[in-house]
Amino acid sequence: MIRLTQYSHGGGCGCKIAPAQLQEILREVPLNQALEQLLVGTQTSDDAAVYQLNDHQALVLTTDFFMPIVDEPVDFGRIAATNALSDVYAMGGTPILALAVLGMPINTLPMEAIQGIMLGGAAVCQEAGIPLAGGHSIDSPEPIFGLVAAGLVHPMQVRRNATAKPKDKLILTKPLGIGVMTTALKKGKLTPDAYKSVFQVMTQLNRVGATLATNPDVHAMTDVTGFGLLGHLLEVCRGSGVKAEISLSKIPILPDAVTLASQGIFPGAAQRNWDGYQSQIQLPGSDSLAQWETLLLADPQTSGGLLLSVAPDSVSTILEQLLAQGYGFSTVIGECSEGEPGIEIKS
Repeated sequence: MIRLTQYSHGGGCGCKIAPAQLQEILREVPLNQALEQLLVGTQTSDDAAVYQLNDHQALVLTTDFFMPIVDEPVDFGRIAATNALSDVYAMGGTPILALAVLGMPINTLPMEAIQGIMLGGAAVCQEAGIPLAGGHSIDSPEPIFGLVAAGLVHPMQVRRNATAKPKDKLILTKPLGIGVMTTALKKGKLTPDAYKSVFQVMTQLNRVGATLATNPDVHAMTDVTGFGLLGHLLEVCRGSGVKAEISLSKIPILPDAVTLASQGIFPGAAQRNWDGYQSQIQLPGSDSLAQWETLLLADPQTSGGLLLSVAPDSVSTILEQLLAQGYGFSTVIGECSEGEPGIEIKS
């Protein structure tokens, strides 16, 4: 049996370069030019670029790819494609097409496995109602797969990570623990039932983002991926100029992930994430939060959920909408307030 995870040193969104290192890499790179049509660029580390085409349409453009996070080729293709399309949904967009990004060790990985990866990616594009319209491939020492994804959104319905408001409630639509559980898979410590549960989370499209963007009470939106919940929430805080308070007891976490995390099973990226932004995190008393609980909040999520900043009066309606559309883990995890950008964790 082919085990894709044995072909790579990392997997999924845990492959991301750590936040502090990425900032150093980009520090002197002139990424943005003054351009009126560029509605969203790199200034706030948002999920995708947005370019206005006309009064009624803006183009959402993103790319996302990584090395295998699971062993089954078709499953890997599905997860990678779902994750790539998430950035379009997180901006409030509806995908219109995708291009494949494919790098494979042609001489060591069986052709059937590579075909399976592509079939998985194509199946998700079909589920999203878009064509896989082309792409680019190279012969690489480690397997890599993902998509370039394009979508459309009305310019007035673009949802950014930099528009949260004080008193907003924070809603998370998928549970944490994906990095922990996929690390356990690589170590041979994940049960078949646990694999099924985490696979279902990673392959659930965040398509509800396009609907949420039509609601003016959804002030800000992002998806939780490689920098973990804390990292992406910090981006919201910095971009919006707000402080966030979250309650650990309210955050949805996959049950198997809690068990595994308490045993010290984490991807290396969880510690790298925490080291990169811990100075902006205020923890509760030293006796009330274990180290593994802290690292779960920094755990890199592959194809994680949407993080919403919502007007308080609309929380009940939005939660009902999310639950009705199959996002059963959706929960209010905290709120925004005035103050220096950062996060306070309550136990």
